[in-house]
Amino acid sequence: MEMNFDESIIIERIFIVRGQKIMLDQDLACLYQIPTKRLNEQVKRNADRFPADFMFQLAEDEHIHLRSQFATSSGCGELSELAESLPEISKRKGGRRYLPYAFTEHGVLMLSSVLSGTVAIQVNIRIMRVYVKLRDVMSLHIELKDKLEILENKVSNNRDDVVLVFQAIQNLMEPETTSEKAQLGYLRSDQERQ
Repeated sequence: MEMNFDESIIIERIFIVRGQKIMLDQDLACLYQIPTKRLNEQVKRNADRFPADFMFQLAEDEHIHLRSQFATSSGCGELSELAESLPEISKRKGGRRYLPYAFTEHGVLMLSSVLSGTVAIQVNIRIMRVYVKLRDVMSLHIELKDKLEILENKVSNNRDDVVLVFQAIQNLMEPETTSEKAQLGYLRSDQERQ
């Protein structure tokens, strides 16, 4: 079964929190086409598979920041096709009663071991591919940043050399300021020194 949503939907749901790329439980539940409550139940039943570096609960300020920065909602949002298959999510009122859980890349990967079904498998494959693409893009940016820093250092080092060359050229182009030039060479015995 092939999932019929664009990878940009996944990319838009990957956030940086505590220096890690994460996905929220509600977004994952929408992608997996299950209620958030069911996803979290499976995670709690398998708590030993989700250490703190795989999954953590957002702090209040982190949740507020995400909501204000990225307009995260309690429903499936743009995943209207998926939301239609989950009426209890799309029509839910009153919002969340607890802070959302954040799943790191490893946590998302571990979800595939606790969620079963073809949808879960396909969604996990898509999410892992997106994470790999993001990692490739990030490494490209880091490599480009490193090369720019090397180039900048070369230019700044050469800048001093170029300034010295221009100063030397200017010194050569300036006429000599002394009015009398000292004579070079030997004097004959019949000449006087001046």
